[in-house]
Amino acid sequence: MSAATRLPVVIVGGLCEGARRAAVADILRAVPGTVVLHHDLSTGPEGSVRRVIRDLNGPFAWGEAPLVNDCACCALREDLVPELVRLAGAGTYRLAVVELWDSVEPQAMAAVIAAESASLELTGVATAVDPALVLPYLSNGDDLAEAGLAAAPTDRRTVADTFARQIEYPTVIALAAGDEPADESDSALLAQLTPAARHLRVADGTLAPALLAGFDLEAAAARQHPACALLPQEVDEHGVTTLVWRRDRPFHPGRLHAALEHLTCAAARIRGRFWLADRPDTLLAWDAAGGALCVESVGPWLAALPEAAWEMVPAERRVAAALDWHPEHGDRCQHLTFTSPDLDRENLMLLLDSCLLDDAEYAAGPQTWAGLSHAFDELLDPIH
Repeated sequence: MSAATRLPVVIVGGLCEGARRAAVADILRAVPGTVVLHHDLSTGPEGSVRRVIRDLNGPFAWGEAPLVNDCACCALREDLVPELVRLAGAGTYRLAVVELWDSVEPQAMAAVIAAESASLELTGVATAVDPALVLPYLSNGDDLAEAGLAAAPTDRRTVADTFARQIEYPTVIALAAGDEPADESDSALLAQLTPAARHLRVADGTLAPALLAGFDLEAAAARQHPACALLPQEVDEHGVTTLVWRRDRPFHPGRLHAALEHLTCAAARIRGRFWLADRPDTLLAWDAAGGALCVESVGPWLAALPEAAWEMVPAERRVAAALDWHPEHGDRCQHLTFTSPDLDRENLMLLLDSCLLDDAEYAAGPQTWAGLSHAFDELLDPIH
């Protein structure tokens, strides 16, 4: 199949089921010859995943895919591409829409579809959102399992962190109002969290063209990677604030660890990268939503690599490092963003600054820093 005849594929996901269905219906009406695939993962506990295929006239094909590795998402991946390839081969459809199940994150599915480049062309990724539900979802620290939305018995994600990743990955946010009206603060919160996305209202004629314009998988992945993420900018609007906190000296691991509970609850969404004094070469990611925090190592700082290895690093990361470059520390830095209504900006900055090395500790140098409390070992090296 030539590139000219590849089947265009659009992904529409999101925890807001009503908004998601409205967005898909809009695309069906706008693009004649559209087919929609949806996998219902709620049947996973019964041993299979249910597939429904529909067009503008309604459902016309059903099927089941067995669980793979006791994981409903794995079954989706195994079944989705063969079905899309079959539809592409039929030559009947102009566009395929993959409507993801509630808790499925678009990034994993985008990579699976894009890999089948011989017959499929991923042209757009959208998350559908009811703006009035953004804060309730971001504040919901319940496990997906408690909400009946887990994709596998081992799925430990929460509603909040799943929703955050759903809205921060795509280039299009499809807005569909629900039962409760959204106010200006709801819209401001969503806008501040998704600086890379276009916000398009369902049924105003702009959604389908935007999703057919093309999708850059590598650029989307780079926007999510902590080393070069496109993080929110400083703004204060309609009662919603984004604080961008940047410093060029390391955290004291003990003081930061002691402040984690207060910091994690300080904002609805926190993202960024940070530097611990006792781990000078390790770039650490900070990801918090709904009162739950994930900190993890995502590899070395660029300054910790030999220059010969820099050419093997993606260009986006080299650009991000250059923007943060310090003559002594290289790209090692603190770059954290806090977004929330009613953010206590002044006290938050005071707390963050108090967790940095003080002047005497900083002057003692890296050899002394290495002997500081290793308070994060349990979080970062749980098997030791």
